[in-house]
Amino acid sequence: MNLGLQNKIIVVTGGSKGIGNGICNVLANEGAIPVIVGRNEPNVLEAVKAIKDKGQKASYAIAELTAPEQCKNAVNKIIKEFGRIDGLVNNAGVNDGVGLETGNYENFIKSINRNLTHYYMMAHYALPELKKCKGAIVNIGSKTSVTGQGGTSGYAAANGGRNALTREWAVELLPYGIRVNSVIVAECFTPLYKRWIQTFEKPKEKLKMITDKIPLEKRMTTSEEIANTVAFLLSEKSSHTTGQLLFVDGGYTHLDRSL
Repeated sequence: MNLGLQNKIIVVTGGSKGIGNGICNVLANEGAIPVIVGRNEPNVLEAVKAIKDKGQKASYAIAELTAPEQCKNAVNKIIKEFGRIDGLVNNAGVNDGVGLETGNYENFIKSINRNLTHYYMMAHYALPELKKCKGAIVNIGSKTSVTGQGGTSGYAAANGGRNALTREWAVELLPYGIRVNSVIVAECFTPLYKRWIQTFEKPKEKLKMITDKIPLEKRMTTSEEIANTVAFLLSEKSSHTTGQLLFVDGGYTHLDRSL
């Protein structure tokens, strides 16, 4: 797309699998240097190697994102390696099914930490570098924040928090020229989504029932389609866009599903 991202250092949490990995590959295709932050070292190293095997650049930092000190150490490692951070993609998280009726306080708090707290910590620690270059932040969110899903209070609450932080940071960071936006995902066939589908008695039928309700082309959104929007939001091509929640979902969230 020639978005002017050549050699930009973009931190991507959870970038070794699923949507995060799609984002890393699109960024690498654009000439940026995605830096994957995650806890599963073998998966992270494999993802970095796959990008490098294509003749592109990538790096990593290993961190358990629910641990603030590890978030800080990951950011410091990246700064030591590259001397700067040009953008941040907060992506890591999991729909962990902590419901109201079946959940409890401890698991609810764990869900918030697993899905929201590190969004704040990574942005907080990366902020000094982002201020230097008028960088950009993109938060990945979920339709559950606006539609509900049932049985997933922690994840839904965390995604509502992601939306709120997107708007809050867009306001707070105006003086520094740092843009903050969110890409909201509905139905994307990631490894985690595949695992969820397999929990149903008839997974193929369940999947078809879902895709039949996606207005545009009756199909799942691809990781690449989400990644293309993320890359645009990180680039100067979106230089006057901030505080926005962009739904890349084939119209699933807002259009009449009887279409």
